Amino acid sequence: MTDDLLARHRAVLPSWMPLYYAEPIEIVSGEGRRVTDAQGRTYLDFFGGVLTNMIGYDIAEIREAVQRQLSTGIVHTSTLYLIRQQVELAEKIARLSGIPDARVFFTNSGSEANEAALLMATNYRRSHQILAVRNSYHGRTYATMGATGNRGWSASALNPLQVAWLHSGERLRGLLARLPEGDRVDAAVEDLREVLATQTSGDVACLIAEPIQGVGGFVHGPDGLFAGWKKVLDEHGILLISDEVQTGWGRTGEHFWGYQAHGVTPDLLTFAKGVGNGFALAGVVGRAEVLESVPAISFSTYGGNPLSTAAGNAVLDYLLDHDLQANAARVGAILGDGLRAAVAGLDQVAEVRGKGLMLAVEFVRPGTDEPDPALTGRVFEACRQGGLLVGKGGLYGNVLRMGPPLTLTEEEAREGLAVLVEAIRSASSGEVDQ
Repeated sequence: MTDDLLARHRAVLPSWMPLYYAEPIEIVSGEGRRVTDAQGRTYLDFFGGVLTNMIGYDIAEIREAVQRQLSTGIVHTSTLYLIRQQVELAEKIARLSGIPDARVFFTNSGSEANEAALLMATNYRRSHQILAVRNSYHGRTYATMGATGNRGWSASALNPLQVAWLHSGERLRGLLARLPEGDRVDAAVEDLREVLATQTSGDVACLIAEPIQGVGGFVHGPDGLFAGWKKVLDEHGILLISDEVQTGWGRTGEHFWGYQAHGVTPDLLTFAKGVGNGFALAGVVGRAEVLESVPAISFSTYGGNPLSTAAGNAVLDYLLDHDLQANAARVGAILGDGLRAAVAGLDQVAEVRGKGLMLAVEFVRPGTDEPDPALTGRVFEACRQGGLLVGKGGLYGNVLRMGPPLTLTEEEAREGLAVLVEAIRSASSGEVDQ
């Protein structure tokens, strides 16, 4: 039973691993965009295992690709041997990346991918100085925690990097939020120049940035921000790493990669989550001369193994064959526009933001910009009670996050929207207890 499993969980797993909901659930089966818990309750999933189950659940093409690989008896060989599935997937990702003369290195997770990218950039530039963005999240490994600009997710103050911090483009709070939208890119560029002049010795390795900040609550600066930054970076030879762990594969609807909204091409791009649809698969794609700058033998034992890359090939083929980027734009507009219209009169909702099927709602105390995590928690619980799974995030824990599978249908979008709107209204009026 779930209660017994919860007690066993608490007895053997660390307390800093959070569990969602006042009464945590065990998900035991799934199909399409729906999952079922151990009590037999079915939910429409708008969070997809933290934006990872990008194609949905029990998809025949992915299942069959994995079964074909399993039937060979080979799950793992290590990268000391040629892996056909790995090479084929690397060819596809290099072609899709938009980066000329690209090379690909596979890892198991987004944290490892960002760690590898930082290794490459610091070796290439022979400097451990980097730039990162406030309110960012890049992973739970040693260097990526050091580059994470969110205190709640940075589990150690120790840091192998020397980091200087840039403004995030936050629209509700902070210095840039006080400026007209049209002035924010110029202000961010001025900030970058000042940071380089005052906080670094000049020989900075890279800037690592998310086009849309994931854990940060789907906060993003104006389109063109990366272009403004990159002009300055290029003057100094500083590399740009675009962390596309959550924004990649067409999720924003507008573009295949989040960086493309800014009219620039990064030197390195990191990917993870959706490409494996639940299998451990991630990596770095970037300019050959940067990836080749690692001065010693390095490999990832499990990264890009035959099983995960068999899944990755099937995921990517399905994504392209069904034009899921276009679906994200179309269905995301139904969800986003409907949500904005429904909550327009609620003082507790500060902003509905995001792109495509990457959407967030930020809750505040009425008439202020003061975060209201308690209300967020009530809405979160009310969504579950209504049969909808969503996520949480934001620097202050007051943001609902939604990253449904890119296969979400228009009917499912409207169904989830109705549950979400009712949850917001009932929680805002005090009708729901957490």
